[in-house]
Amino acid sequence: MNSGMSLNKVLLSWSGGKDSAMALYALKQQRDIVVEALLTTVTEGYQRISMHGVRRALLHAQAAALGLPLREVLITPGADNAQYEARMAAVLADAKECGILSCAFGDLFLEDIRAWRDRQLAQVDMTARYPLWGRNTSELIHEFLELGFKTIIVCVDPKKLSPDFVGRVIDRALVAELPGDVDPCGENGEFHTFVFDGPIFRTPVAFLRGERVLRDGFWFCDLIPQTL
Repeated sequence: MNSGMSLNKVLLSWSGGKDSAMALYALKQQRDIVVEALLTTVTEGYQRISMHGVRRALLHAQAAALGLPLREVLITPGADNAQYEARMAAVLADAKECGILSCAFGDLFLEDIRAWRDRQLAQVDMTARYPLWGRNTSELIHEFLELGFKTIIVCVDPKKLSPDFVGRVIDRALVAELPGDVDPCGENGEFHTFVFDGPIFRTPVAFLRGERVLRDGFWFCDLIPQTL
């Protein structure tokens, strides 16, 4: 191993949502870990975080508020797994050249996703970290709120959750409204979020709610960057 390389230097997979934020918070509690950068997949053309649909400008505002560099994986609209994996591998290989040997994820319990991530990292001789793995998701969302994090639902799968939830800020009342078959952290893809404030943020990320739209079978709430 090169002297500049260390398993303690971590790249964090960053979707902009609550699980990513809690993973970062958890990593920051470990004194031997240094989060070197955030890793986010962005869809070219749309200029938005893939799947979550959040504008790239807000992603950059998040990274600035967190005080962390951002490494972006750019994919084309409708990209297949082959393109995604190739472009991700290139960004991971570049990170490794900078001495980063591990990548962390906010996954909670989906074994197939974890196995896929492990295989992908093994291809570039990197290891994975899962600081939230196995956590009770009901307890986790309440801890998230107790810590002072603030997040808004930006995407809903209407097959799993009512579109009425999109565009709402998560609080205890909203958590209590979730149907019993919906994971409190949306781990099964029921919903996705954008975190805009919390204990790891230097300043809040300001935005305005835009229109709610149905696209590719999902409901999205557009967030418009706002200057404080």
